[in-house]
Amino acid sequence: MRKTLFVTILVYCFFLLNGRVFGLGEKILTLGSPWDTMEKLQGITEAALIRPHPVLVLASDTGDENSLDLYLSFNEGHPGSFSDSQGRYDVSVSAELGVAAAPWSRTGTGAALFTGAGNSGEGPLVLKPRPNTRASNALFAPDSHIRDFSIEFWIYPQNMENGAQILSWVSSKPEAAAGARQVAYIDQRIQCFIFKNRFQWTFENFFFSPGEEKRKSLSLSGPPALPRTWSHHLIRFDADLGLLEYLVDGQLEALDYATSSGREGGEVYTPVTGKDSRLTLGAHFAGIMDEFRIYRRYLETPALGKYPSKGGRAESRTLDLGSVNSRLLKIEAFGGRTTSMAGRVINEYAGNGSLIFQDHSGLNFFIRMNNEPYRWDDVPWIPVKPGTDLSGMFRGRYIQIAADFYPSADNETTPYLAELRVIYHPADPPPPPIQVIAAGKDGAVELSWKASPSRETGGYLVYYGTARGEYFGDRAIINNAVRVSPTEMKSPIDAGNRTSLRIEGLTNGTLYYFAVASYSRQILDGEARMVVPEPGEFSREAAARPLLRPAGEG
Repeated sequence: MRKTLFVTILVYCFFLLNGRVFGLGEKILTLGSPWDTMEKLQGITEAALIRPHPVLVLASDTGDENSLDLYLSFNEGHPGSFSDSQGRYDVSVSAELGVAAAPWSRTGTGAALFTGAGNSGEGPLVLKPRPNTRASNALFAPDSHIRDFSIEFWIYPQNMENGAQILSWVSSKPEAAAGARQVAYIDQRIQCFIFKNRFQWTFENFFFSPGEEKRKSLSLSGPPALPRTWSHHLIRFDADLGLLEYLVDGQLEALDYATSSGREGGEVYTPVTGKDSRLTLGAHFAGIMDEFRIYRRYLETPALGKYPSKGGRAESRTLDLGSVNSRLLKIEAFGGRTTSMAGRVINEYAGNGSLIFQDHSGLNFFIRMNNEPYRWDDVPWIPVKPGTDLSGMFRGRYIQIAADFYPSADNETTPYLAELRVIYHPADPPPPPIQVIAAGKDGAVELSWKASPSRETGGYLVYYGTARGEYFGDRAIINNAVRVSPTEMKSPIDAGNRTSLRIEGLTNGTLYYFAVASYSRQILDGEARMVVPEPGEFSREAAARPLLRPAGEG
């Protein structure tokens, strides 16, 4: 029995010295909901209803953000809170408008739910462009001359009832009647409505010749559509060619030319808006709409996937582990992947470990550590695998963690991060030296001590003062140099890795008290680096009184 116990202890000590036993003296830093420790989020957002607490997931693909004129995500949670994220259009809603929460939304946490019955007033959702100013230059503001534009949205019709309006833009453009002093007004319209199981687009009095003497109306029709199915719709216009195109689910379905010839070539007509411009969504329509966007350019590639193919990134703020040269043992990551499709949720919780999945969605993690909280420019990010033993690879007081999020190959599934754990061993300062001896000399004291037994010892700090346990010495001469320290704080003398020190400039006849503390070697990436040393416990106190010695006495 004793032999078995001895062998067990011996094996344990072996693994402990080699840094392979987690648990003894380790600490755990947990990152999770609330995710306030994540300081930098690029293409990442928090999502509820996936796990008991909010998780980090990829944000919806917002397409070309630089050219966005209007963006309605419908993720605000209540129709009265729906707003244009670009701040160029005022949004008003009726009581008939609702919210379709995830998993019924196409992307994000919500979508606009239209009832189709008894729409009153101007419509269930009305957008009015703000007047053009330097701060707000809406594309469809009154009296605008538009060049390239694109309009896209996702739609889920409950039924394909004739006359249901998906979109309706109206305006009145003044036009001087020939030979008359009175100004006449032309009704302008853009409409997308359901007719015979198809989405029909009409552009009435919207395109004008360069001198605005002539105008042109166009009409485009899509393929037969199915109810209770999500589809993506994109109208885009190229002002150089006068080309108007209609795409459904990324496929070109119809095109026409706003030109004098009605085909490629000839004089190009471009959009001009009139007065009292407003845009209505969902009049007499029953179904769901999501991700409504207007762009200021001809959109080459529509955002058909839920999530951007480039993925996203989350970076933590600088986290303090409490002591320099703390040793990172490993990180643990808990998460999974999720997607939703019209009321059906697919949620795979993988737990702790690798979060790379067969559909090519996944999470990659990175670590960097430092003994200084602000100097990160020269510290590289190192990829790490959750659950892997990292002993000896990372040391420092401060740590940052990053995670790259990648969607599935079809951009329909996002990985999610539910919790991160940083498991580390604090770098406790080495024990103090022993046998501290103080000898009084003329205006000085000579100190000596026996070295600390720890191999991690980097040096010693010497504290002194004129009362027991109160080390407020403010003036000393070390190596013929005057050292002055503030009297209101402890002022240790850094003796380096020496085991003796002569302190001069002291007052004869005054009894001084001394204590010595050890500090750890300051190591980062294998190189010695100057940082403020952090001392451990004090040694036993020693005392000496400087005196002028009689002749012949040492």
